[in-house]
Amino acid sequence: MPDSDRNPHAGRPFTDDDATIAAALEDLSVPTLLCSMVHMTGDPAWIRSELRPHVSMLNDYQGSMTEAEMAEARRRALPAIIAFRDGGCVLPPPPSDDVIREMMAFLATAPVDDAVVPMFLEDLHLDGADARTITWGDEIPAAVRDDSHVIVIGCGESGLLAGLRLAQARIPFTIIDKNGGPGGTWWENRYPGARVDIGSHFYCYSFEPADHWTEYFSQHPELRAYFERVMHAHDLEPHCRWNTRVDAMRFDESTGRWAVDVTNPDGSTEQLDARAVISAVGALNTPRMPDIPGMDTFEGPSFHSSRWDHSVDYRGKKVALVGAGASGFQIAPTIADDVDQLTVYQRTAQWVLPNPNYHRRVPDGERWAIRHLPFYGRWFRFLTFYPGAGLAMDRSRIDPEFDGGGHAVNAANAAARDVFVEVMRAQLGGDAELEAKVIPDYPVSAKRMLQDNGSWLACLRKDNVELVRTPIREIVADGVVTVDGTFRPADIICYATGFRHNDFLWPMHIVGRGGTVLRDQWGIEPTAYLGITVKNFPNLFCLYGPGTNLAHGASLIFQSECQVDYIMQALHELLVSGHRTVEPRPEVQDEYADRYQREISQMVWAHESVKHSHFKNPEGKIFTISPWPIPTYWTWTKTFEPKDYVWD
Repeated sequence: MPDSDRNPHAGRPFTDDDATIAAALEDLSVPTLLCSMVHMTGDPAWIRSELRPHVSMLNDYQGSMTEAEMAEARRRALPAIIAFRDGGCVLPPPPSDDVIREMMAFLATAPVDDAVVPMFLEDLHLDGADARTITWGDEIPAAVRDDSHVIVIGCGESGLLAGLRLAQARIPFTIIDKNGGPGGTWWENRYPGARVDIGSHFYCYSFEPADHWTEYFSQHPELRAYFERVMHAHDLEPHCRWNTRVDAMRFDESTGRWAVDVTNPDGSTEQLDARAVISAVGALNTPRMPDIPGMDTFEGPSFHSSRWDHSVDYRGKKVALVGAGASGFQIAPTIADDVDQLTVYQRTAQWVLPNPNYHRRVPDGERWAIRHLPFYGRWFRFLTFYPGAGLAMDRSRIDPEFDGGGHAVNAANAAARDVFVEVMRAQLGGDAELEAKVIPDYPVSAKRMLQDNGSWLACLRKDNVELVRTPIREIVADGVVTVDGTFRPADIICYATGFRHNDFLWPMHIVGRGGTVLRDQWGIEPTAYLGITVKNFPNLFCLYGPGTNLAHGASLIFQSECQVDYIMQALHELLVSGHRTVEPRPEVQDEYADRYQREISQMVWAHESVKHSHFKNPEGKIFTISPWPIPTYWTWTKTFEPKDYVWD
């Protein structure tokens, strides 16, 4: 069979010798291997023996199998793999639907609810096809397509995906990005230690093979290279305009089109025409600088973490790190051994999710298996997805009958707190003073969970590192002064103080139907139907819009695939119906917004004990993250309902 006709997930044929294969088996996930063996041999017995995973747990790739069990599984698999190689790597007929469900249950270590099986099947792409490929382009008359230019704002993971789907539909489009290339947050955040906190093999497009990752949680250079590779593979760069800023947009009711004002790389301005606009600007890329007196008086280099100045040599210097959330948490352990003194100023302690794989490289054997063993990569993706799939919200829901003393929201949450506290204490070596600083006084998962393999607490115990929880009073020419009057010298200041998460689509000035200004309509309570469409703003679609960030499961790339699919359905309906515009019915959006608030207010992220959270607006309400089970949102976005919309 020519390589072009082979299922891209079926594995590349191989001729490696027996010793190479045996060595590879020592490096891989044994539960995933056993699923691959079903495809390779056509025999489901591989998942029906006593050799099986015992738990489905985030970041446990072996399912807590014993060393003896894994060794026996490898021993049984080796001759079958050799026979497969010697037979020319020819696959038997694919497993039946029932066996596929059995394989899911095998890795999940429990039956998988019939209601969620379709979501996982779509994500697996076992037939080798991209389930969301746009095939309706020919249904649209060429003249209609040619007159339906779409502007995509942003070329991060969601904007790139939107461009890919528009290209498949043969709809003319332009992707505008303020940066010099694709990747969004991974283009901008280049600070030391920047890496993803979702497993690499799931933090990627579902339709792309994932045999290239070198770390289980990839660092920014590899992520940036991945998005560049996808862009070139799908020939999207000719549609991109780099170093170009969208300043404003105005909807013209007489034409049903958007006028989009941009500033070009040379500073000149231009107005572009679009029938529809897809905002893919993200929410975690506009720096939020702190308001600390004296910041402008500091005489050394200072910068936000997302604008890290690589021309500054921090080696042997005194560095003040203001903020220790997701970015500071990665920066500190990375630079601590190279600086003279590192002072970390942290407002709120962070919960740490133990993850032994966080800094771990993908072994050669695992990469070989993903590349060559039939559907190994697909089932490894399922293995990493399922335990973090956010199938239910029970663990995140506040139990009004439970008294957690402000430290827990339900019994399961309290049990998780006990486990995490024990893990943290075990790393602190009896340092009571540091323990008091680092163990949070709010419920587990109420703020963004930070994953670590021990590097954070080990960093804080170094002789040249000090964790300061006392608030800062002012910045002076040569250091930082806290409210107790203590001065600590600094040669460099890095502000790892987060982003303007609540300021969706900021700072663009967007004017919709009837002169409605989006910033005025939203105020500090931004809402959108399904987080995607906005009343009074026809033909405007949001990716990663209000209420769609994830704190309980899946990944933003998975979320983007759902949202882009929904948007493409809307565009299809718009173009085939002969209408000019589409926008959500006000009552539909308002009902959704009310339902969203009722639900999110019952979740751990809204708990009153959390005083400082980028999830919350200035009044302590949440309009940023999703309260919905992942399969629920997948289902809602799977089918576009024209009745929910006003058509003109």
